[in-house]
Amino acid sequence: MISPLVAVTGASGAVGGRVAARLARTGVPVRLLGRDPSRLPRLPGAVLAPPAAYGDGEAMRRALDGAHTLFLVSAHESPGRVLEHTTAVDAAVAAGVERIVYVSFLGAAPDATFTFARDHWHTEAHVRMADVRHTFLRDSWYLAGLPAMTGTDGVLRGPGGDGRVSAVAHEDIADAASAVLLDEGSGHDGVTYDLTGPEAFTLAEAAEELSRISGRAVSYSPETREEAYASRARYGAEEWEVAGWVTSYEAIAAGELAAVSDAVPRLTGRPAESLAAYLRQNPDSWRHLLPHS
Repeated sequence: MISPLVAVTGASGAVGGRVAARLARTGVPVRLLGRDPSRLPRLPGAVLAPPAAYGDGEAMRRALDGAHTLFLVSAHESPGRVLEHTTAVDAAVAAGVERIVYVSFLGAAPDATFTFARDHWHTEAHVRMADVRHTFLRDSWYLAGLPAMTGTDGVLRGPGGDGRVSAVAHEDIADAASAVLLDEGSGHDGVTYDLTGPEAFTLAEAAEELSRISGRAVSYSPETREEAYASRARYGAEEWEVAGWVTSYEAIAAGELAAVSDAVPRLTGRPAESLAAYLRQNPDSWRHLLPHS
């Protein structure tokens, strides 16, 4: 019996790429979707769909024709992201897709502190209203983001207060997502999984862990909202994007990212990766903190 076709979006990115590779290794029929197919990975047995942007309903419908399941990684942040998502969902339903597994965000809610988490809630609401089986994977912050957001001066800055964050590894997200996608039963239908690490820690504790692993004094500087906007002004980003950056920290301060779930071990059969383990296994993530860098 031939396995149903899984369409994977975001395969040029950190989550979609890992999921696509895992599915391809199992021999499941995989179709990779992207705005620019030249950026998509070449994987054994995986087929590249014609160019399809989320906001182009007709192109998405053609790209999804014949697919059974859609793994929908959220589009790049933008003011029109919800419309892009809903257009893609509607195209999937029109193409006959029977199941959507959507990568959302921890604490998604219409009034979430993190502005981009509101986008995820509105997308979830649209999927719920569609005539399609669905599963939501609500990721916490990425573990990889903690060293990445620490400056070469050894300071992690942000208005996170003393709140806690249950950051999760990309590998754990991909393993959990693959487990859901490969299970054709109905057990995941209508289920929302919070994908988190094994513990929630403060940003000060994250800085301490970075100090331990790098041998460099790393500290956390809890900014005010005004300081956070001012320190990010140099990037020249648009106001909505800076608001997303700042409110992601404020969501930590508000306690909205502190939940710790057992979904990763339940879905993958092994413990979720801790920050200490991630840093040990990914020295390139904090190499910029070393004096000779």
